[in-house]
Amino acid sequence: MTSDLPGTAAPEQIGAGKRIGILTSGGDAQGMNAAVRAVVRTAVSLGARVYAVYEGYQGMVDGGTGIRELAWDNVGSILGKGGTIIGTFRSKDFREYDGRKRAAANLLEHGIDRLIVIGGDGSLSGLDQFRAEWTQILTDLVASKDITQETADAHPALMFAGLVGSIDNDLVGTDMTIGADTALHRIVDAIDALSSTAASHQRSFVVEVMGRHCGYLGLMSAIAGGCDYVLVPENPPEEGWEERMCHALARGRAGGRRDSMVVVAEGACDRNGQPITSEYVRKVIEDNLHEDARVTILGHVQRGGVPSAYDRWASTWLGYEAVREVLSAEPGTTGPVIGFRGNRVTRVPLVEAVANTRKVPELIASGDYAGAMAMRGGSFTEAAQILAELVEPSRVDAPEESKRIAIIHAGGLAPGMNAAARDAVRLGISRGHTMLGVHNGFPGLRDGDIGELEWGDVENWLTDGGADLGLRRTVPSVEELYRISRSIEDHRIDALLMIGGWNGYQAAELLHRERAKFPAGGLPIVCVPASIDNNLPGSELAIGADTALNVITEAIDRIKMSGSASKRAFVVETMGRWCGYLALMGGLAGGAERVYLHEEGISLDDLSADVEWLRNSFASGRKLFLAVRNENANALYTTDFLARLLEQEGRNLYDVRQNVLGHIQQGGCPTAFDRLLAVRLVSRALDVINAEFTAGTRNSWYLGLVQSKVTSFPMEHMLDEMDLRYNRPKEQWWLALRPVLKAVADATS
Repeated sequence: MTSDLPGTAAPEQIGAGKRIGILTSGGDAQGMNAAVRAVVRTAVSLGARVYAVYEGYQGMVDGGTGIRELAWDNVGSILGKGGTIIGTFRSKDFREYDGRKRAAANLLEHGIDRLIVIGGDGSLSGLDQFRAEWTQILTDLVASKDITQETADAHPALMFAGLVGSIDNDLVGTDMTIGADTALHRIVDAIDALSSTAASHQRSFVVEVMGRHCGYLGLMSAIAGGCDYVLVPENPPEEGWEERMCHALARGRAGGRRDSMVVVAEGACDRNGQPITSEYVRKVIEDNLHEDARVTILGHVQRGGVPSAYDRWASTWLGYEAVREVLSAEPGTTGPVIGFRGNRVTRVPLVEAVANTRKVPELIASGDYAGAMAMRGGSFTEAAQILAELVEPSRVDAPEESKRIAIIHAGGLAPGMNAAARDAVRLGISRGHTMLGVHNGFPGLRDGDIGELEWGDVENWLTDGGADLGLRRTVPSVEELYRISRSIEDHRIDALLMIGGWNGYQAAELLHRERAKFPAGGLPIVCVPASIDNNLPGSELAIGADTALNVITEAIDRIKMSGSASKRAFVVETMGRWCGYLALMGGLAGGAERVYLHEEGISLDDLSADVEWLRNSFASGRKLFLAVRNENANALYTTDFLARLLEQEGRNLYDVRQNVLGHIQQGGCPTAFDRLLAVRLVSRALDVINAEFTAGTRNSWYLGLVQSKVTSFPMEHMLDEMDLRYNRPKEQWWLALRPVLKAVADATS
């Protein structure tokens, strides 16, 4: 086995002579297998040996077959599987000192003094206690002659790293825990499905989701699912909430909705600490509104199933970083919890992370709900405020003197455009504005194809793919700006909200740059990023990219399955133009052995090395190979060329199939992530526009998500951020994952 992909330098063997144990503990979470796979393959590529501890800490206590070495091929097909292949268990024995002594002896029998634990706060607390007791345990084991002094001297400390596997997303200090994104997918899919049957019968549904002490799943699913009300532990409702909830449901029905939806987190309670059950909510609805109401308790389906694209690539990255952490650790160092903050890997001291996480239930129990909300972070509080505004709008009918804000789409289609427009309309109306829709992009703005949008007009847009307003890639010429200006004047447009891709950004920048030349051209313009290519300035993620990535991942899963019965190589082409985001992240989430990016280029030497490696690999027993190619990776070395080359040089060892995924990447129902990103972005966009109204200024802005925060930037700086030759940002955070791919890609020979 080689240590890296063909054509690349071998990584430093920092793991030589070292042994790592890995275990999963507590509740299972989708993405655990992806993390296990990453740990094993990264460790092996760095020269270390990895031992799986089966059934959590209990396997460590029991020893024997509970601790077994894992090789590269042992984790070859687990990336897309839910649960954990090494099992999980809540061990009572490990809670006792004698159990931890046995566990240490069993680890030392295999020469293991480095651990990676994937679990919740309880599992990580046990890990820290184990570390703190290690020296005393060694002393006791030597005294009882269970180990020799030489063994104790060779392993003076336990070094570790923790990864949080929790669908509740309850760890304070990280943005997202392993499994939370997939669980949210399951909930929102269920809400979407329930909405259709509820509408058929004009029925109300009460949906109970997990979250004993954390309302993340409840709050976010309520926003992403377009629900009427939510009850979560951190923010119990004030007295009289039953009446307010029923009023919100009745208002929705009066506005034309045929269904009502309430989400209840399992740990929801009132301000007196009394539980609010889903059954109680159902009874309140039936008694007060005289509607047929049903309860759906989603239960453990939230934990199961195929992990989302995010839970695959993110867990892979975390596993990679955990290995590098424990291999570089020295005796005396304190192991961290490794997580994400703002699309960056972060390390939080374990004791601090656990203490802060456990503080939230204490704050809830003491009635300090503001403190509990603050501990969850700014995005959690922001989401709660947005939902409150959508559920209980300040206004539904805009006053005569209201400002008129026009929504326009431009560029390529991205799933979530409809969701963003819907949220913009409803939040804008709530804030007292008149909202207008521009049909068919900037040509529609030029031609005056503009109409008012009311609350009920966007009722079904949240879950619909596409863009009901229509869009064009057309960037207006300077000569067309006069007609656009007159149209703006005729329709009394006070601000323009552009939700779209690069062509839309170019058009907005042109209008802003030339505003002094036209009578009505000086209105504020705000650009919101929506592009599956994820190639826009000022935002690390664009609306639609997550949906496209999940479409790619699902397609790859099916493609690989089709080749499972024969020896086959696949070349899959993704969209992205000159931006390789979809290719790299799709390759990571889909388990590709090779990814071809325009950012890296393709050389004839690379292809020659790939062909030789592939031949040798299939000759040695390989059955499947996957390469992912960004559509513009190379003008000459096309997807068809790569497939033909691999086939021609394969010497009948395998056959080759190519798959150009095409426009399925732009279609479909937007994911929960894209719906949530859309509402955050347009809420901030309206804030920026309102600030311009208040100040009486006419500045224009583009905004986006930067390190988990929605940030706005002056339009004058937009072009400075872009590589205009290839229409992509000069700095792209996701390129940092290239070494991760190389570490986990199958490089057997």
